Amino acid sequence: MNPQVTEYITNAGKHQEIMEAVRQLIHESVPNVVEEFKWSRPVFKAAKDFAYLKTAKAYVTLGFFQLDKLTDKHNLLEGTGKDMRHIKLKSAAAIDKDLLREWFKAASA
Repeated sequence: MNPQVTEYITNAGKHQEIMEAVRQLIHESVPNVVEEFKWSRPVFKAAKDFAYLKTAKAYVTLGFFQLDKLTDKHNLLEGTGKDMRHIKLKSAAAIDKDLLREWFKAASA
């Protein structure tokens, strides 16, 4: 666990629970995941960067770098970037753990 990522999550206020839940899911889903702190946010990588977390006022943004590896049959991903998309997480209870595990495995492959 990267100490800068831990500090970012600890200082996330009301979003701390969401970020801790996502971090745990990433570590459970992706063997040998590496945490980095880039662009003022936690970034998770395996062979390449595959996901990031960022706080906003009303939600946590969970972004994915390799859009082409994800299957989004419910059109949950937002954004217009060529390779990147994100979802907005508003509570830890609303996290679809099965879907996120699937996306983490796919994006990190």
